[in-house]
Amino acid sequence: MAEYKGIHGTKVQDYTTDPDNPITGQVWYNETANTLKFQYEITAGAWSTGGSLNTARTLLSGAGTQTAGLGFGGDVGPGAGTTSTEKYNGSSWTEVGDLNAGKKISAGFGLQDAAINAGGSPNSVLTESFNGTSWTEVGDLNTGREQVAGTGITTAGLVFGGQGAPGMQAVTEQWNGSSWTEVADLNTARYRLSGSGSTTAGLAFGGNVDPGFRAFTESWNGSSWTEVNDLNTARANLGGAGTQTATLAFGGAVPAITAVTEEWNGTSWVEVADLNTARTSLANAKAGSTTASLAFGGNTPPITAATEEWNTGNAVGAWSTGGALNTGRYTAAGNIGTQVSALCVTGQTPAYTANVENYNGSAWTEVNNVNTARGSAAGAGVVTSALIAGGYAPGTAEEDATESYNGTSWTELADLNTARYGAAMGGADNTAALYAGGNGVPSGASAITELWNGTSWTEVADLNTNRGNFAGAGISTAMIAFGGYSTPPATYYANTEYYNGTSWSELNDLNTARRQLAGAGLYTSALAFGGETSPGADVANTEEWNGASWAEVADLPAGRVGLGGAAANNTAALAFGGNPGYSTDTNEWNDTSFSTKTVSTD
Repeated sequence: MAEYKGIHGTKVQDYTTDPDNPITGQVWYNETANTLKFQYEITAGAWSTGGSLNTARTLLSGAGTQTAGLGFGGDVGPGAGTTSTEKYNGSSWTEVGDLNAGKKISAGFGLQDAAINAGGSPNSVLTESFNGTSWTEVGDLNTGREQVAGTGITTAGLVFGGQGAPGMQAVTEQWNGSSWTEVADLNTARYRLSGSGSTTAGLAFGGNVDPGFRAFTESWNGSSWTEVNDLNTARANLGGAGTQTATLAFGGAVPAITAVTEEWNGTSWVEVADLNTARTSLANAKAGSTTASLAFGGNTPPITAATEEWNTGNAVGAWSTGGALNTGRYTAAGNIGTQVSALCVTGQTPAYTANVENYNGSAWTEVNNVNTARGSAAGAGVVTSALIAGGYAPGTAEEDATESYNGTSWTELADLNTARYGAAMGGADNTAALYAGGNGVPSGASAITELWNGTSWTEVADLNTNRGNFAGAGISTAMIAFGGYSTPPATYYANTEYYNGTSWSELNDLNTARRQLAGAGLYTSALAFGGETSPGADVANTEEWNGASWAEVADLPAGRVGLGGAAANNTAALAFGGNPGYSTDTNEWNDTSFSTKTVSTD
C-alpha cells in the first residue's frame, strides 16, 4: 500500500479541520485544534480457522511451523495413546507413518520432516525420531515421565518437568542426536507445562504444581534455569510456540478451559487475541512462532480436531473520538441511523429526559424533543424516519408509548401491547419494526415480541430466552438479538437469536456475556459493544458479527454501560453516551483499519 511520504514527500500541510480522507503516513497540522496529527494503519495478531485434523484427539504433541506442521500421538478417547501422525501443509492435514508406540502427554519438538517424540504415558522413557516418512526408536530418556515439555531440533533438544515416579519432576535432559544427558533441574518441579526455544536458549511456562495451576516462567541459558516474569493467567495443558525471546502461549485449563493467548517479548507476557475455540490438552507443539503459529486438537470438551492459525499484522478496525453530545446521558435509545447520520433519543441525565440530538458525522445538534421523557427505550430507523417505543419513567414505571419521527417532529402513535423497558428493536424506518423482550412484565424479564406495521403493534413469536437490557440489529423481518440479563437467579447472557420474519432460532453466542450493551447493524453484519459483565464491571469489549459467529475486535477506549449505538453494518458505527458519569463521549468505529494519532499538543 502506498504511503503519503512516497507520494507527496514529508512536507506538513496546514488544515483548519482534519482532511476528509487522509492516507497512510500522512502528517498534517490542525490549526483549529492546534495539533499535529498523522494517519496510520492498525494491525494486530489474530487466530483464524485452518483445516481440521483427520483424527480428533487430545493430549497430543507436535512440531514444525504454521505451514509445515506435524501432529502426533494423543488420546482419541479414554484409554491408551494413539500412534497416529499427521502433516499440515498450511491448509490441510495428511496422515503419514505412525509412531511405533501409542503416546499421549509426551514431549515433541523439531520440524515437519525431522522431529523427536520423548516420554509420555505411562511414565515412558521411549524416544522416537521422525525422518519425514517414518518413526525410528532411538536412545531412551534417563527418567521415565509423562505430562512433560520439550523443545529443540532432532540433533539438539531439551525435555523438562513432567510427572513420573515418585511424582512431579524438575528433571531436565539434553538430547545430542543420539542420547540424553541430565543437566540442571527446573527451579520448580511441575507437570502439564509448555516450552519453547532451543538447547541453549529455552523457556518453560505454566503447568501444575500440586496443588494448583501455576503461571511460573523459567528461562534456560544452556546450563541453568532462571525464574523470570510469570504468565498473566496461571494454567496447565497449554500450547506454546516460539523462541526464548518471542513465544506464544495459548489455551489450557485455569482450571476452567480457556482461550487466553499471551505473547512473551523476552521480558514479560502480554495478553493478545484469544483463540476462537477455548481448549485444553492441545498440542504441546513448537509448530510456529509469535508471528505465524498453529493450535490443533485438544479438549473443548469434547475432543476436537479443530485447527487454528495465528497471524500477526492483520488489519483491524478501531474506535476514534467523535463530537461530544451536548447532554451527557445513559440508557438512551439508539439504533437510529448510521455513523454519519444518527439520532440519540431520551435517556437519564440523571433526570429522565425527552431530549433528542442529531449527529452529522462530526457534531451533535439538538432537535425537537419526544413527547414523553424516559430512559431505556428502544429505537429503530433513520434520522428522517424513526421510531421509539417503551422505556422507563418515574410515575409511570414501564412505558408502552410509541412515537414516530419524520425528520422534524415526533408524533404519538398506538401503544405497545405490553409496557416494558430495556428491549431490543430493529427496523429500517418508522413503518415496520420489531420490539423484542425487555423488563417490567409481572414475571420480570420477558420474551414477548411485537411487530409494528406502521399503525399498530401485533404480538408474534416469543424469543427463546426471557431477557432485558440486551441489544439488537437488523430489520423487522431479519433481526438478531444478543446479550442481556434476567433474574432470579441473576444471569448475564451471551445468547444470540435470529428472527426470520416468523420465529426465533438460536445462533452462536457472544464471546462475552453482558447486559446494557449497545448493538447496531444488520443481521448479517453487526457490532456489539460495551455493557457490564457483573454489577460495576463495565467493559469496553467490541465484537463483530459476520452472519454466523462473533469475533472480538478492538475495544472501546473505555468501558461503558447503558450506551447507545448506530450503524448501517459492521464497517462503520457510532457509540455514544453511557455510564460512568452520564457520558457525553462519542466514538466512531471504522473497519478500514486506519486511525489518527495526535503527535503533539501545545
